[in-house]
Amino acid sequence: MPFRRRPDQPRDLHALIEAELRERLEEAVADVALEVVLARRRARGLPPPSAERPADREELEAGAQAFLERLTADLLATADPETRARVAEVRPRAAGPQAELVAVQVLLARRLPDYWQRFEAVRAAVAADPRASGREGGGLLRRLLGR
Repeated sequence: MPFRRRPDQPRDLHALIEAELRERLEEAVADVALEVVLARRRARGLPPPSAERPADREELEAGAQAFLERLTADLLATADPETRARVAEVRPRAAGPQAELVAVQVLLARRLPDYWQRFEAVRAAVAADPRASGREGGGLLRRLLGR
């Protein structure tokens, strides 16, 4: 066997590379979402999110979705026509909105030589933006009182 793989991984080298890339992207996106949520909660004096609380899981998922949307928009803004055409082919095959965005990111990571540098640039911009988690902070009372 030319390379090691787990029993649940594909045997085809291209499929294996894509699966590894997808896994790394999902982990990186989850890290960004957690980083943003933790920073927002720290700033408001709230406890860190818990996997047991559905509202916390939703907040993290919303943060991941918001990051993926922004990353996709930023990367596609400067993409060449061929890359945009390939992205259009990938989108309909995905199982859901977040799966679609992850599939697009896998494609972009394989096509753009500076993908991870651009990923980190968007990550830094999102971390600096207090509204970046995908949810508006402060609740209804805070919005009504303007604080």
